Amino acid sequence: MKYVVLIGDGMADEPCPQLGDRTPLQVAHTPNMDALVKEGMTGSAHTIPDGMSPGSDVANLSILGYDPHRYYSGRAPLEAASMGVELGPDEVAFRCNLVTLGVRAGVTIMEDYSAGHITDSEASTLITGLQRELGTEYIKFYPGKSYRHLTVWKGGPEQLELTPPHDILTRPVVEYLPGGEGSGEMLELMERSRQWLKEHPVNRKRREEGKNAADSVWLWGCGRAPQMPSFKEKHGLDGAVIAAVDLIMGIARCLGLKTIEVPGATGYLDTNYRGKVDYGLEALEEGDFLYLHVEAPDETGHEGEPEKKVKAIEDFDELVVGRMMDGLRALGDHRVLVMPDHYTPLSIRTHSADPVPFAICGTGVSSEGREAFSEELATAPVREFKNGYQLMDFFLAM
Repeated sequence: MKYVVLIGDGMADEPCPQLGDRTPLQVAHTPNMDALVKEGMTGSAHTIPDGMSPGSDVANLSILGYDPHRYYSGRAPLEAASMGVELGPDEVAFRCNLVTLGVRAGVTIMEDYSAGHITDSEASTLITGLQRELGTEYIKFYPGKSYRHLTVWKGGPEQLELTPPHDILTRPVVEYLPGGEGSGEMLELMERSRQWLKEHPVNRKRREEGKNAADSVWLWGCGRAPQMPSFKEKHGLDGAVIAAVDLIMGIARCLGLKTIEVPGATGYLDTNYRGKVDYGLEALEEGDFLYLHVEAPDETGHEGEPEKKVKAIEDFDELVVGRMMDGLRALGDHRVLVMPDHYTPLSIRTHSADPVPFAICGTGVSSEGREAFSEELATAPVREFKNGYQLMDFFLAM
């Protein structure tokens, strides 16, 4: 039996006035996900446990079958694992975004959490330069992809008040600066990054081209290295993970799952959807489990762009779900789980903790007669997993 999990990050949403008071999932043409619903079983899963922040880190740990209350130690350590950065027992990792800060009415605001989705090469130049200029024996910068990078602080503080930059778009940053013990040194580091980045040739060129400049770093998501049993120890399966973001690949490596880099996988609308499926089907010829993650719906939700989010969902349906189902027929018995990891409502441009819909189809799964893949599967579920981490056991054992 081949087991496949397809994640459309942040697909779930709320009714949107620009879309006639329907959600992007309801507006999007999704014949392949709808077919899974019609042929299989559906329900809802609470991927964000009570009291925890609704992030992709927590949500994807849940989907993979790991109780976040027990295993989650912070976002940045998971990304460190993806980047091959081994954390010592006294090291704290921080997610380091390259961001664009703006000024409105004399107040500094968070203009863009992604610095205009800066390219890998531009970002690498900046982060490598920051390491040269600001790095020390105790504080080091590591380049990742696009705007997503890593800072590791030996002996650094853990009990800080930190806010993800995508949660505060257009808001005054002074209200969300790091707080708590040890925040003073972090604030100084962020300010020094602004001074160095402001007139860097990469940013001057981006401004000349009408693009957002990466004029500051923003540190958040801190934690120490996690301790978790492998996926094989927990579920008895070997498998692979395909994603364009370090976070998901880091989770995979912490769980002992194979990570597959796909050329052209960007985490945005221009990602290589077809390549992800091709590489995934090839991996399934050897392994029995595949976790394929697509970031684009989440990114367009953060941007607050209804039409872009509809397109991201339609591309996911056609180029990932449809092509994967076609390819699986040649591999014999199989079972597929499709779901978002969390909501990313356009109205707030960040994540929310609502239970998400899911559909399961394939060998041994009977139809329950539902018609379409949308949030209604979660608001009136046939079955509900209040502990979202229990869904994986159900999917594998049913």
